[in-house]
Amino acid sequence: MIRTGNGIDFHKFNRKRKLFLGGLELKEDFGLEGHSDADVLIHSICDSLLGALGKGDIGDFFPDSDNKWKDRESTYFLLEILELVDKKGYEILNVDVTIISEKPKISKYKNDIVENLSKIMKLKKSSISIKATTTEKMGFLGREEGMCAISTVTLMDKKLKKILEDMKNER
Repeated sequence: MIRTGNGIDFHKFNRKRKLFLGGLELKEDFGLEGHSDADVLIHSICDSLLGALGKGDIGDFFPDSDNKWKDRESTYFLLEILELVDKKGYEILNVDVTIISEKPKISKYKNDIVENLSKIMKLKKSSISIKATTTEKMGFLGREEGMCAISTVTLMDKKLKKILEDMKNER
């Protein structure tokens, strides 16, 4: 009745595109390469939600081989997957994301990203954690060739929530 999923996504930097992270356009002089808006943070959350449901990954639902999804905002994908979570009888308890990149410095955007995800996902801000780290200049991420996001979500069956609420009210 409690399910956990994780997701990971990588995208290369592209100086000709805008940078989207957590559903926000960040004021940077580069973006990420991808079929959609390449929002690695939202893509990783989508994969973690689908993983918790045992439903595969974002590419199973929104394949990059289909031009219907070309340049699509990733918030669209997230909203569709949130609807699936609800239909399957679950609600989100927690979202934990780590962004791995040498740039940009995420600290200046973190509160805005949490605020935006809170609105999109209809969660308390305290249920969303956004962290960032670098690879200390190692590998392709360290050479500033791209960005990665890793996320974990915890879902609870709505029936369990009702049982717990009833038990609490009986005390």
